[in-house]
Amino acid sequence: MSENASPPRTFKGLLRWATTPPQAWGVYLLALLLVWLVSFYAGTLKPKKTPDASPPTATVPRS
Repeated sequence: MSENASPPRTFKGLLRWATTPPQAWGVYLLALLLVWLVSFYAGTLKPKKTPDASPPTATVPRS
């Protein structure tokens, strides 16, 4: 059996791999898609209605 002498994968190695030209385009597009999806999801959420936040009811003026 051959001995594998490669060092264990680290975050620095992954970062170096992700910033090389062919992979950098894919990482950039993936990050752009992720940002768009998160912002789209956040835009579709409805705000919670609280009793204090509702406007006061209209009253009939008294003369």
